[in-house]
Amino acid sequence: MKEKIHKFEQGGYFVLLDVNSGAVHVVDEMVYAMMDIFDGENDEAVIAALTGRYDAAELREALGELHELIKAGELFAPDIDVPPTFAQKGLVKSLCLMVAQDCNLRCKYCFGDGGGYGMERAMMSEEVGRRAVDFLIEGSGPRRHCEIDFFGGEPLLNMKTVKAVTVYARARERETGKKFKLTLTTNGMLLNDANIAWLNENDFSLVLSLDGRKETNDAARPDVGGHGTYDRVVRNFHRCVASRKGGNFDYRGVYTYLRGTYTHNNMDFTKDVLAMHDAGFDILSVEPVVMKDSPLGFTEADLPRIAEEYDRLTEAYLARRREGRGFFFFHFNMDLSNGPCVAKRLSGCGAGHEYLAVAENGDLYPCHQFVGRARYKLGNLYDGVTNEELPQYFRESHVLNKETCRNCWARFFCSGGCHANADLFHGDIRKPYEVGCEIQKKRLECAILVQARIALEKMDGK
Repeated sequence: MKEKIHKFEQGGYFVLLDVNSGAVHVVDEMVYAMMDIFDGENDEAVIAALTGRYDAAELREALGELHELIKAGELFAPDIDVPPTFAQKGLVKSLCLMVAQDCNLRCKYCFGDGGGYGMERAMMSEEVGRRAVDFLIEGSGPRRHCEIDFFGGEPLLNMKTVKAVTVYARARERETGKKFKLTLTTNGMLLNDANIAWLNENDFSLVLSLDGRKETNDAARPDVGGHGTYDRVVRNFHRCVASRKGGNFDYRGVYTYLRGTYTHNNMDFTKDVLAMHDAGFDILSVEPVVMKDSPLGFTEADLPRIAEEYDRLTEAYLARRREGRGFFFFHFNMDLSNGPCVAKRLSGCGAGHEYLAVAENGDLYPCHQFVGRARYKLGNLYDGVTNEELPQYFRESHVLNKETCRNCWARFFCSGGCHANADLFHGDIRKPYEVGCEIQKKRLECAILVQARIALEKMDGK
């Protein structure tokens, strides 16, 4: 039964997670100790082992409560089976368009080789972009809601194609009954009043790239000439957020958030998160860099320091919330009552079968991080997916088909991790990147604790 639960202590709280149901229980030290022994059927063994350390009557009372949790399906819940749909061909629900395989920054950790992805720098034509819309309509079957992400490099370098694709997508919505959610990721260098207004008018969600403090950002994200970019992009980001109808998030589901990256050079990343909040932004995300054989990347030796920093971020996040100046941190936002559906919990983002990337020339890849990795080319927009085995391999590469994931407590939260990172480190999407796994698990523990403490504070009327 031990693989069905996960328990951890943080900040003086004892937390018990039921892996299959996702139920979270904040327990006392006695129950925490009991769960090292209890398997659902060995009450007397628990009492024999812990009497003397704890009162026998209290142990029996706690055992009764644990049996009630088992009956309710919130402890030692049965294993999740793979839905039959995973054996079927998937529907494409989302495309990432590499509208500009070029960039006006030279970020030190860029996985896309400065925007070129190991190929010649180039821009996606309007014709390729429009064909991508038709491909998505054809591949999505009866699915009504679809997504198009405009990516790069820096997509605003090719605003002409962004606009043409958007106009075409909105026209095809009216013709087909489809509904396209549009997102654009930008470094902010080219944001101005004109294109901000246009993005707002066309209901774009925006991901704005910033790495926190000025010194952190300018060291990691210089422009082509090697100059810092913080002052320029923050000015543009402020103008952009202030112009949005609902601020950072509005009733249409359109959002605007800042996304940063931390590296070995800023493992004190709590300061970067708080710096972005202090700069006036309150929907934030900061991700660990993923680099192989680079001084900016992480090794196993860095994990204790990173774990300490997540503890620090947890307390800072909760403190600001109690002070009435809370913010939304993407990785602490976790629904503990109604989480993702089973398919999502098993397979995550759907890269390679539900989510595809389109290179500037129309070639298809499992996701934006695979662009340029020749052996992962799936086909192209005109001939379709010609490598039919690879999408099914991705579809079947869910957590229950990954040896190291199968019995991991975090499997239904991380869904097996990033396929591109696994390929980068092991050349196999079914062998997760171990350091990334450990960082993810620590971050998940923090998120679980955050949500549990918020719930407890509400119960206490705080």
